Amino acid sequence: AAWCVLPSRVLLVLTSQKGIQMYESDGSIMVYWHALDVGEHPPAQAVFARGIAAAGGHFICVGTSSGSVLVFDIPPKGTNVTVSEVLEEHRDAITDIASELGQAPAGAGDVVTADDAGTLCVWSSGEEFTLLSKILAFGCSCSSVKLWQGIVAAGYGNGQIRLYEAASGVLRAEVNAHARWIYALDLAPQTGKV
Repeated sequence: AAWCVLPSRVLLVLTSQKGIQMYESDGSIMVYWHALDVGEHPPAQAVFARGIAAAGGHFICVGTSSGSVLVFDIPPKGTNVTVSEVLEEHRDAITDIASELGQAPAGAGDVVTADDAGTLCVWSSGEEFTLLSKILAFGCSCSSVKLWQGIVAAGYGNGQIRLYEAASGVLRAEVNAHARWIYALDLAPQTGKV
C-alpha cells in the first residue's frame, strides 16, 4: 500500500494477488481497479503486484510478479484512469519502485525499479518513459530502493546497502554493516539521510 501524492490529487494505492486498487484519499470511492492476469502465469507461480510510486506529475507506477511495470495515467479528477504503457526491462518479479524525493540533476531520471534478481532500472518519465541506465544484478535480490538527487540507495538480501549514480549506474558506496537481509530502506527527503 502507498499514498501517491500527485500535483492534482492524492490516491491510496493497494496491491494484492488479485489486482491493484486505487482509492480517493478520504476513502470515499474506489477510483480504479486493475485485475492481474492469472492465466498467463504457470500454475505454480505466484501472481502479485508489488512496488508503487507516483511519477512525472500524473503517473502511478506499479510492479508485477512477471517483471512488468504498469504505468497508470491519472486524470486530475474522476475515474478515467488508463494504463498508458508497460515497462518490460526486468526478467524477474518487481520488488520495489521509487521516485525522486529531492531535486534530480539533469539527466538523472526520476523513477527507479528493482527486481528479485537485484537488477535496477532508472527511468525518465515524460509522455513516454525512457530507460536511462540498467544496473545489472549481482545474484542477490534487491528488496528496497530510494532515489534522491540523482543517487539510488538500494538494500539487498545479502545485507548490503549500495549507492549508485542514477544516470550512469556507477557504484559510489557500499555498506557491509548488516549480516542479514535488508528488508526496507527509507530516506529523509530534506536531508537525504537513509
